[in-house]
Amino acid sequence: MRIQDGNLKPKLMPPSAILLLFAPLLAAQPAPDGAALYARLCARCHEAGGQKWAPPLREMRAKPPEHILAAMVVGVMAPIAPEDTPSRRAIAEFVAARKLPPDTNPPVAAPPAVLCAAGAPPMRDPASGPRWIGWGVDTDNSRFQPAAMAGLKPEDVPRLKLKWAFGFPGVPLAYGHPTVAGGRLFVGSASGMVYSLDAATGCVHWTFQAAPDGMRGAFTVAPMPGAPGRTALWFGDIAANIYALDAATGRQIWKTRIDDFPTARATGSPVLHNGRIYVGIASFEELLAANPKYECCKFRGSVAALDARTGAQIWRTFTIAEPAKPTGKSKAGAPAWGPSGAGVWSAPTIDARAKAVYVTTGDGYSDPAVASTDAILALDLDTGKILWTRQFTRADQWNVSCLSLDKVGCPQKPGGDFDFGSSAILRTLPGGKRLLIAGQKSGVVHAIDPDRGGEIVWQSRVGRGDVLGGVEWGPAADAERVYVAVSDLDLSKPATGGGLFALRISNGERQWQAMPPPPACAGERGCTAAQPAAVTLIPGVVFSGSLDGHLRAYSSATGKIMWDVDTRKEYSTVNGVKANGGSLNGAGPTVVAGTLYVNSGYGIFGLPGNVLLAFSIDGK
Repeated sequence: MRIQDGNLKPKLMPPSAILLLFAPLLAAQPAPDGAALYARLCARCHEAGGQKWAPPLREMRAKPPEHILAAMVVGVMAPIAPEDTPSRRAIAEFVAARKLPPDTNPPVAAPPAVLCAAGAPPMRDPASGPRWIGWGVDTDNSRFQPAAMAGLKPEDVPRLKLKWAFGFPGVPLAYGHPTVAGGRLFVGSASGMVYSLDAATGCVHWTFQAAPDGMRGAFTVAPMPGAPGRTALWFGDIAANIYALDAATGRQIWKTRIDDFPTARATGSPVLHNGRIYVGIASFEELLAANPKYECCKFRGSVAALDARTGAQIWRTFTIAEPAKPTGKSKAGAPAWGPSGAGVWSAPTIDARAKAVYVTTGDGYSDPAVASTDAILALDLDTGKILWTRQFTRADQWNVSCLSLDKVGCPQKPGGDFDFGSSAILRTLPGGKRLLIAGQKSGVVHAIDPDRGGEIVWQSRVGRGDVLGGVEWGPAADAERVYVAVSDLDLSKPATGGGLFALRISNGERQWQAMPPPPACAGERGCTAAQPAAVTLIPGVVFSGSLDGHLRAYSSATGKIMWDVDTRKEYSTVNGVKANGGSLNGAGPTVVAGTLYVNSGYGIFGLPGNVLLAFSIDGK
């Protein structure tokens, strides 16, 4: 701001004078009323009674105000929370009945003391040694790490001990999927900070600040097409941006936003194949329907192919062919739109033989029903043309208004919210027959024939299914069995939910099931036996985490628990950040060269935390 002196020469007004000038105006602005905001914006769902995902005020009072605020900034409530910081703070302080500390947003950049020492070895060729790249470790999305890559034998697993811990600063959430290649570990945080760590020690090679919305998926690492000697890192964020970085330095090569819809997001990890990046787009628009005035709903999912070198879009295919149209009015009188939904939440699966890419889709948000929700779609790799569609749950229209007291924005005949949140797994049986296997939130695992238009081969129920139930983030599979973890989360009944199932790939027959022990932290909000996190598999061993903070290793032959570690505690971290573990959800463990890496602290529907843990048989 500039003012004029007596000689008509402009000069800069000092900050103190600016504050004095605006002090009366600032003083006149009343502070937001947290109680009134909660009653107007939050109570419709949180006080509806009997909700499994929206805890009432009396239960949220036990949480620190920082965790309430985080849920509105980077968590599940972000799309429907007030946009202004004072209102968010007021709600957080009212809910927790405590004041927020003055500094609730500490720096997220790595302190200089934790940077790797000068002269550290350069990044190795990502294809030359043990690695875990992308979500599914291969383009089949099997989540099966072969013995040579895992470097961990079944007899070694009970000897696993903590090697190092890394704390994510400034956030009470840890949910990104670690990628390990070339001696580096790449992981994103809820603050949008990307870290390149030394896989052996946890020191920081570089950081990169992406969109503040954060990222949940895994990173793809490979030589950059057309750029000999350069390794690239591709990933997506919760604002539907796809990035390419120089994997050795962290410098941005390109950034492409695939979808401009306000709540569009790239939750599913991008997949590299033949110089193209394939990625799906989903949305949290179904949360906005909690507002009675919202015009629900217009988003439609999509799949895109980008040039891996430039980020240029080659093709984009919507999962719902036509844009949403007006369909009338909601019970509150707001304009209604449809069809909508069918988001793609997971990593695509590549079938090079059939020249196809397979994606799973979510539910619809509004009427009318379409055939592409709760389905597996096959698209042509080159053109994006939809080759076939196999739907598993018809007319599954649902949004968050269906959980509110008045249900004013809920579809006329709501479904069960039975999205596919996990990728389809491509497997080949002896004799050459192939199957696509996918777990659904309905609690059913499906196997279809990709060479016969998605014809159903078998279906096996492993859970009862629910909004937060059934199969959430996905199974893993070897040549004989598929291993499926079940959520069936019910926050009102902490001892319920959970379970790990082994099914024969050829026919879906149950080989064994293992139910988790009762949670030791029962009684604390978010502590349950549910196992929504993705499963990880190495020869002879299945790893599955639960919302009570436990990571367990099971014998793949019998289901017997071989190792059980409680990650829910405070840690001394290599970067000096105060950190604690919490619920295990979202990404499963990454196992590379004898070390297991896992994030602990998925506090959106569980126990908060902010730590990345590395376990090995030699420990510290």
